[in-house]
Amino acid sequence: MRPQSPATGQPTAVPHVTVRLSGTRRGVRLARRLAVQQFTEWTGLPHDCDAAHAVALVTGELAANAVTHGSVPGRDFRLALFLPPEPAVVRVEVTDTRPERLPRHPAAEPGSPDAVSGRGLLLVSVYARRWGCEVRDAFTKTVWAEIARPS
Repeated sequence: MRPQSPATGQPTAVPHVTVRLSGTRRGVRLARRLAVQQFTEWTGLPHDCDAAHAVALVTGELAANAVTHGSVPGRDFRLALFLPPEPAVVRVEVTDTRPERLPRHPAAEPGSPDAVSGRGLLLVSVYARRWGCEVRDAFTKTVWAEIARPS
């Protein structure tokens, strides 16, 4: 059986991994660690390179947002990682169970400079080549980001 994209259900030959994690801070931490581990296995780059740091930061922010703003008690979130051959990116997807709560683009509503939170998607927009959100069904939404990887 050919692997299928969790996003579209279509067959894919792109290297990928998908895992469900608890909607907790521990789940966020595991998502970040898994993403970096998988990225370094796929690329052969060290854990402390800039690209691995970007993967960790982006994955952590998307997962934290899923837990903080997109979770329903007792529901997990899904992390999916893809390594498409072109463009040279790693794609991080985080799916949660609150499709009605869409992320706001940080440029559209800048937060107060004194706020202690609210800068996560601003960081994602800096470290990711591009990012977005898709509601694929009535029960979930997926926030994704593509991080450039060295060729």
